[in-house]
Amino acid sequence: MSQTDSHPANWYPDPIGRHELRYYDGTQWTDHVSSGGKQGVDPLVAPRAPVVTHSTAKVQAQVARAGVQAGAVVGSGTIFTEPVLVVNQKAKLIEVNNEYAIYDQHGAQLGAIRQVGQSAAKKVARVLLDIDQFLTHSLQIVDMAGAVQLTVTRPRKVLKSRFLVGDGAGREVGQIVQKNVFGKIRFGFDVGGHEIGSLNAQNWRAWDFAVLDASGSEIARIKKTWEGLARTMFTTADNYVVRVHRPLEEPLRSMVIASALSVDTALKQDQRGLN
Repeated sequence: MSQTDSHPANWYPDPIGRHELRYYDGTQWTDHVSSGGKQGVDPLVAPRAPVVTHSTAKVQAQVARAGVQAGAVVGSGTIFTEPVLVVNQKAKLIEVNNEYAIYDQHGAQLGAIRQVGQSAAKKVARVLLDIDQFLTHSLQIVDMAGAVQLTVTRPRKVLKSRFLVGDGAGREVGQIVQKNVFGKIRFGFDVGGHEIGSLNAQNWRAWDFAVLDASGSEIARIKKTWEGLARTMFTTADNYVVRVHRPLEEPLRSMVIASALSVDTALKQDQRGLN
């Protein structure tokens, strides 16, 4: 959102990602922020550059390992219009602030996923205690300019995850709702009380997913890629390739992209305690 946009004065996702929300007065962003329901003041600065974690060669190798022929289908250079998205989590020994880079099939970075709204106390709790599933997690999907494209919030859970998907201004698009606990995990895309699609694990370990529309036709696939024993044993990073089979209309397009880019938080965070 720029200062020339005609959005009304309200709280919107913080465009620089330090907090969950920042107040827009109808003309410009202000210093008033909010995270976890608590308001404060934090001066606005230029958006942070999205994190880059992998070389072009490594991204292209991931695409090949996922069985995707790079260049077979051409996109137009955005998170919403590229047929292949490569998602790489920033490698850390202990992860208390999730960061991912998003690339196209040729290794050009398109944007990033960043976790926002974490207080210092919450970060300490994540290090010391295995409580991730009982905490609310908020993510922003941003382009290379740092502009928010989608928001994904997973409220605290007991058994099943539920995600609230919003557009760049934080307006709700729909919900991604976990349907089962045992067996192959399935999520439904709930928009206005109707299930318009689903995310379906292809094995009990939930490493590969098929994305289906309401008719049951496959419209996308998510495949986790193997990064080597050392990286797997000593870091928390997960990497996967998303292949969208055809152009999608809204709101299905946003739901598919949000689910593809948040599946790691949905399942792996709870399994590891720390992601």
